[in-house]
Formats: sequence, structure tokens, C-alpha cells
Amino acid sequence: MNTASAVAVTGLGMITPGGDGAAATWDRVCRGEPTAAPDPALRGQPVDFSCRLPEGTDLNRGALPRSAWRMSPVAKAAVSASHDAVLDAGHEPKSWDGERVGIVLGCGIGDVGLWHDQASRLSERGPAAVSPLTLPMALANMPVGEVALALGIRGPSLATNTACASGASALAVARGLLLSDACDIVLAGGTEMAIDPLPVAAFHRMGALSTRSHDVSGASCPFSPERDGFVASEGAAVLVLERADDAASRGARCRAILAGCGATTDAHHPTAPHPEGRGAEQALRRAISDAELGPGDIDHVNAHATSTPAGDAAEAAVISRVLPHGPTVTAPKGVLGHTFGAAGAIEAALTVLSIESGLVPPIANLKDPTAGLDLDCVTGAARPQQIRAAVSHSFGFGGHNVVLVLTSATAG
Repeated sequence: MNTASAVAVTGLGMITPGGDGAAATWDRVCRGEPTAAPDPALRGQPVDFSCRLPEGTDLNRGALPRSAWRMSPVAKAAVSASHDAVLDAGHEPKSWDGERVGIVLGCGIGDVGLWHDQASRLSERGPAAVSPLTLPMALANMPVGEVALALGIRGPSLATNTACASGASALAVARGLLLSDACDIVLAGGTEMAIDPLPVAAFHRMGALSTRSHDVSGASCPFSPERDGFVASEGAAVLVLERADDAASRGARCRAILAGCGATTDAHHPTAPHPEGRGAEQALRRAISDAELGPGDIDHVNAHATSTPAGDAAEAAVISRVLPHGPTVTAPKGVLGHTFGAAGAIEAALTVLSIESGLVPPIANLKDPTAGLDLDCVTGAARPQQIRAAVSHSFGFGGHNVVLVLTSATAG
């Protein structure tokens, strides 16, 4: 490994429906137990179930004293995950050089509930009833700003929005900041708390959501012949990135290497993937090349696999074409649902844990992995595997395709 140009993952934090924290999420994903359940907030809607954070999740962890009251849930989730990630990396924000620390966070939808609430106030009670905190809470860059405030980050700060690829885009941008020496440490990831009647109704009208109300726990079933759409979810994940030689010099644990990134745009349709997955294929090839690897070097795929008929089929075809040697494939959305702008970061974090632990989680609700798909899907139980290099796929409305290559810290 060339540490002079390698970007190390030294810490990670996650808050998902699988659990409050990375360890709890990893355990749930490895058990393959779905988190989808009836959602009282969606009662009366055609789709009345989702994947929510567990009751008792601490969204105030890491917040400055007397600051949580002004923060939206999407910002709170980002701050909590960032706090965990920095602690995991062994950094002490009170003593770091904040001007050499950056932050890049993806968010695809943001706090729709806040807009709903304030619009109702405006309509029913007039302008004087609108909160002066509406914009500071609702703007898509505010999770970035709140994390920076909480941790004293004064270097580059950016908010990425490439829909459901936003979290992966954030990691790709962060890697570039480190390799260009714009900073020495970057927090990167994604956050989303957008389960609200409006976007859920809109996704349903598009035909994007599963309508399996008779089988809620089985509704999110990536690559299954029975798949009929995704299940809305929420969560956040943040990874601490730094140059591998810097991490080594401070005696930090290198959990994995972010070795390559590839990004393309379909320019095909506002929401539908290219039927042949051309943009996704090019992003995968570019990421592997950027990592200075060949397709045959990829041992594992963490698939985007939202459980939609068209999306899963196109992605499966791309994997088969580019990686015909048959790496293992997993798809965490079977357990966690679709966390939109946070998905790419959550799945990158899970890929790090697969590499580190030598374990591939099963795809929940997938009973017949060979039905029309030429993939080595892991089902039933987690599968032990030594992983030298893995790819994590993220695709989003607008034709965004982002692929990350993560490698073992000891490979090469």
C-alpha cells in the first residue's frame, strides 16, 4: 500500500433503523432481520409502513450544550454520527487544528416535516407564526454547519446532493480534498430523516414504493423475483478519513482504505435507470481503475439494490458484465430500507465492517438468489470471507452513479 497517496478510514459512526450505533447496526444487518414496520405517522396512506430509528435512539449525542433545541432531526442525526465517528477514530476535537479539518455530508431530501409544519402555520395563523429558525433548520447545508459548530471544524465544508447517491458523493469529494492537501482530516457521510406523508405519497404515486402491507417485514427484498419497490427509511453515517501515513504517524487504527471512486451521469431519464446500466457500468469501471485494480481483484459487492424491479435488474446485469468471476453480493436495504441521501454512506460503512471482520451479511428476504440473476448473492446467514477489495454502489434520481472501492488496510 502506498501510504503517501492512500486515504484511510480511521473511524465511523452510524445511526440506523438497525440500531443506535455502528455495532448495533452491524449486528442487525448480519442477522438479516428486517426493520420495516407499520408507521403511525403514515396511518391512512396507501403505504403505511417504513423503517424508523429504534425507540430511544439518542439524537442529542455530541451536540453543544443548549444547541439541540434549534436543530432539525436531520442535523441531530449528523451530529450524533459524527460524534461517534470522531471518538472511534481517536481524535480530540478540542486539540486538533480545526482549519485543517473538513466536512462533507450528503442529504437528498432534508426535513420535509419542518416545511409542512411551517407552511401550516403560515396558512392558518399568518406570517407572524412562522419560526425564525425555519431556514437555519431546514436548509440542506445545515447538518454540515451544525457538525462544524459542534466539533470546531474550520476547513472546507460542503453539502452534496446527488439524491440517493449523496452520501457516496460526499466520500468521493472528501477523498479528493485529502489527496489535494486541502486538509488533513475529513468527516464525510450522509444524513436523512425524511419519512413524512408528503414524500411517501409522492414516491407511491411514482410507483417506487413497495405496497406489501400484507407482509411488511418482507416488503424490502432486493434482487427477489417478488420485489415491487423500496421501503422508506432514515438514518445517518459518518466516516473519518485521513491520509494513511498521517494516521500511521499518530498510531491510529486504519480500518480500511478508500482506494478509488467513480462517478457518471446517465442522461437517460429523470428517475428511471438506464435499462442496460451504462452509466453505472462506467462508474464501476472508473472506480476500479482509479484504485489501480482490475475487475478480477474485486472480492465483494455491496449493491445499491433498492428492491425495485427495474433498478435491481439493471444493477445485476452490470455486476455480471463487469465482474463475471462472481464476487459475493450483499444488499443492506433488505434490512434497513432505503435511507435516501444517507444510503451511500451507511453502505460504505458496512463495507468497511465487512472487510474488517471478514464477514458478508445476508440479503434479507431473498429466498431464491438464482432466479433470473447470475449473482453470488449471500442469503440465509452471514458468510465468512476474506475481502481484499470491495465495491459499494450508489445510484440516484437524476441519473447519478457513484461507486466506491474500499480495500483492506493490509492488502497489497
